[in-house]
Parts: sequence; structure tokens; C-alpha cells
Amino acid sequence: MPEFTTASDGIRLAFERHGEGPAILLIHGFGSSRMQNWKSTGWFGGLTEAGFSIVAMDCRGHGDSGTPHDPAFYGHDRMAEDAVAVMDAAGLTQPFVLGYSMGGFIGLRLLALHPQRVARLALAGVGAHYLEDRVTAPGARSLLADALLTDERESITDPRAKMFRAFADQPGKDRFALAACMRAMSPHLPVATLGALSRPILVVDGEMDDTAGPAEPLAKVFADGKAVTIPGRDHMSAVGDRRTRQAVIDFFAG
Repeated sequence: MPEFTTASDGIRLAFERHGEGPAILLIHGFGSSRMQNWKSTGWFGGLTEAGFSIVAMDCRGHGDSGTPHDPAFYGHDRMAEDAVAVMDAAGLTQPFVLGYSMGGFIGLRLLALHPQRVARLALAGVGAHYLEDRVTAPGARSLLADALLTDERESITDPRAKMFRAFADQPGKDRFALAACMRAMSPHLPVATLGALSRPILVVDGEMDDTAGPAEPLAKVFADGKAVTIPGRDHMSAVGDRRTRQAVIDFFAG
């Protein structure tokens, strides 16, 4: 069963914790949840068996957390502050942080805003395209949000928009909240800000991940970055691959 805390604007935030040992905060991807992104793909068991404790949160608009339909309640800075609220509620001072896709965007904001609260950061499903703002550019956000809202699914022609809509239509998801979250996605951090981040950062992506792009170009931007590529995996399949999990375990144990 999840525990709950409340964000500064009153949104309820769900999280759960397991295991003993050095703590890892898990931040899931867009349209997912702590259960879908992390538990069902083996991360809960894999990380705790490796000797870590975990705190897995549901981002606002997702899972068991509050799901406002107004874009004013979203944005990566606000969602990074949600991560701090969950850390405080769980008694985490300076955990490792692992973010997948959107969770990686939030992790980068968290590190930029609160560097003293992050020991190391692992980004999965985030790669070279982060440097190009492919998803968070205003036109891209509007295209995807419109696809989430339309009642005429057959009108969606963009392949990425079709993927996002199919994901949002899974049982238990609030596509109106997800559309609001998509519209409010923040521009990516500039290269100068990324280069000034002082904590060790891992970038791990699937070889065939056209959504994130390759890991190496993004890792090279960081002062202390490392890249790992998972052969034969794309954006949706890399998250459940044992090699992705092992790369993160090795990074946090190093």
C-alpha cells in the first residue's frame, strides 16, 4: 500500500518504500507509474536484492497521486519539488536518484535546483534528443497533448503521438491529466547548466531508442558523465532489460 504526502500546492503525492541499505529515489516516465515503470519490470526486486532500499513515487497526474487537469499544476520545476517533498516524507537526505524518460527530466531539474539532495543521478530513456528539445518544444507538446484529448483516435497520424495515446488509454490512467502534464513540460536545461552539474551522472539507453536518442552525446556534456548502451532495445523495452538494471546497480555501487 502506498504512503502519501502533500505538495506545497495541496496535490497528494503517493510513494512506497522497500528494502534496506543505501536509498534510491525512483521517478517514473510520462504516462506510467511506480508500479508499471518499476515494479512490473523487476526493478523493485532487483534493486532490493542488490542491497539498496528504494522509495518509488508517483508523479502528479500519474498512478495514485493527484491528477489535476489544469496545466498550471505541472512543469518540471514543480515536479522536482514534489520529489523533494517525497524525500522529506521518507526521511531521505541525499539518496541516489533514478529517473526514466520524463523522470530523468525531473531528475536533472532536481539536481540543478537541489544539488545537495542528490548523491548520484542515473538517467534511463534520456539521451541525445534531450539536447534538441524534441518532446518539450511547444509545437511537439501541443501535438501530443491534442492526441491525448481527441475523441477521434483514427485522426492521429504522427507515430509518436499514436504511441503516447495508446499508452494513455491503458486502464487506470487519466488522459486529461496526462494532457495537462504534457502541455506544461518545461524546456530542457541548457548545455551550460548541464555541464555545471557536479554529481556523477549515468546515461543508459537502448540502442534502438529513437525517442531518447543515443546515450553518449548527452553523457559527454556532463562534467562526470558515463554512457551505457543496451543492444537491441528501444524506449519501451530497455526499461525491463536486466542489462539496464545492472548498469544502474553498478553505477550506484561504484
